[in-house]
Amino acid sequence: MKIAVDGMGGDHAPLEIVKGAVEASALTKHHIVLVGDETQIKAELKKYKYDSEKISVVHASEVISNDDAPVKAVRTKTDSSMVKGINLVKRGEAELFISAGNTGAIMAGGLFILGRIQGIDRPAIASTYPILGKGVSLLVDSGANAECKPNNLLEFATMGSIYMEKVLNVKQPTVGLVNIGTEETKGTTVIKAAHELLSKSRLHFIGNVEAREIPKGACDVVVCDGFVGNIILKLTEGLAWNILKLIKNKFTSGTISKVGALLLSGKLKELKSEFDYSEYGGAPILGVKGAVVKMHGSSNANAVKNTILKGIPYAETNVVQTIQNSVLELEEIIISE
Repeated sequence: MKIAVDGMGGDHAPLEIVKGAVEASALTKHHIVLVGDETQIKAELKKYKYDSEKISVVHASEVISNDDAPVKAVRTKTDSSMVKGINLVKRGEAELFISAGNTGAIMAGGLFILGRIQGIDRPAIASTYPILGKGVSLLVDSGANAECKPNNLLEFATMGSIYMEKVLNVKQPTVGLVNIGTEETKGTTVIKAAHELLSKSRLHFIGNVEAREIPKGACDVVVCDGFVGNIILKLTEGLAWNILKLIKNKFTSGTISKVGALLLSGKLKELKSEFDYSEYGGAPILGVKGAVVKMHGSSNANAVKNTILKGIPYAETNVVQTIQNSVLELEEIIISE
């Protein structure tokens, strides 16, 4: 299998991207294709020892930046690392594409180049959400669609369940709908209609979940529109790092505290790693006809390595085809309304 990686996307490209790709290459049998400025990427590759049979470079003369308008950039920067990488998947020359670049452009590229899975109205970003001591939940949508219809939320739940089961190996994943209360009568018109659709599906739907229950692992697949999902994700990330910073400050404020910190250093490192996004890999774009994964814009080498390694099952387990096969059942539920 070939994995295409956007060598120019993200805040630390190509330095961290290349380093992470080299580290991942040593841990997998699959071939990694770095897409981007050949001169810059090869200059970075020279810093490391690696199997040249497992890493290759595809030159791209353009870069889509975070300041570019997503749709315009995808249509005009046809020789960009992102567009060329997604096209490798479209032509069957790679089975997976990974990028830390412009999120909107990755979504646009997936839609315009690969196309939507037939029957899926809107693709979504599915982000892993760390549950302390319990693994992860999957948050869908975490930023692609600010406004949704009830059937979109049903689609997100279905796609998220398939990904959770096939890639994260969670059998019969539970599904919860984010709401301001657990009662069926609460929420907006859209949320109440989505609740009804989810209740009629074959998914393991447990009903509404409140935001405060999500960090406790209320369900395996957390369903919401992208506006709510992105706020949940960023609030959690900010809160987690501020708590860790506060703990660090408290433990370094005096001699006795420093001794305590030394004794607990191992546990503190474990706690930090559970909050660290770089340990969990990237977020798949579910609903397009190809395996595409979005990394955090500030991804370091460790995040790149983990995204490559954890993205492999996404392509290998044929999630895209499974979603396609599940669409007919969704249409039956929606039509019956």
